[in-house]
Amino acid sequence: MAGHSKFKNIMYRKGAQDKKRSGLFSKLSREITVAAKMGDPDPENNPRLRLAVSTARAQSMPKDNIQRAIQKAIGGDAENYEEMRYEGYGPGGVGVIVDALTDNRNRTASDVRTIFAKAGGNLGESGSVGFMFDRVGEIEFAADVADADAMFEAALDAGADEVESDEDGHAVYTDAGDLHAVLDALSRVLGAEPTAAKLIFKAKEPLEMDVAGAQKLMKLIENLEDNDDVQTVYGNYAIPDDVMEKLAE
Repeated sequence: MAGHSKFKNIMYRKGAQDKKRSGLFSKLSREITVAAKMGDPDPENNPRLRLAVSTARAQSMPKDNIQRAIQKAIGGDAENYEEMRYEGYGPGGVGVIVDALTDNRNRTASDVRTIFAKAGGNLGESGSVGFMFDRVGEIEFAADVADADAMFEAALDAGADEVESDEDGHAVYTDAGDLHAVLDALSRVLGAEPTAAKLIFKAKEPLEMDVAGAQKLMKLIENLEDNDDVQTVYGNYAIPDDVMEKLAE
């Protein structure tokens, strides 16, 4: 992945997300509430809730907001959200997976289909692009936690499968079933908390984007992420650093 910094991709999109932090907190709260409602409201006994809380903390979500989201589930006054997954093709034939939590599946499906169509893409059937991805665990650490060699050794000792490091940070990938064990081991050895830890869809063979294609794709992703019901968007694309720099101009 040299020349295709995962973190520069993240930083570009994070700039837009930071301007909509209240919307981001709303999505994080929804995931926390759903996780707490589906299992034990104690994060220590609920892996999904623990990851949701960890992600919320990494995004500087206030502790009171986190507790309020958990209390909604405990109190029984939380909305009934359904987990939905949509698959389709974006500009340049990029495969896109959209995870959503919705209280109205017809509304969300219609919204997502419209966003794809306006971007020149199309929503497909379930499984239409899923084969392009692997379901894996991803743990991110800040760059100053360790140098690349130390992170590589620590991650492999903890049971990770792959590590990507650059000047912006470290991304550790694990088998989906090993995420929690690797997360606990790495945090203990490094003496630091991750900036993110979650299950993701990792592209098997990312498609490299040029400036024009990347602009259209980023617009599609931003419009999807603007939707209140959409939690996460994945795509099998790679944007070279020089293209990312042009996008940021």
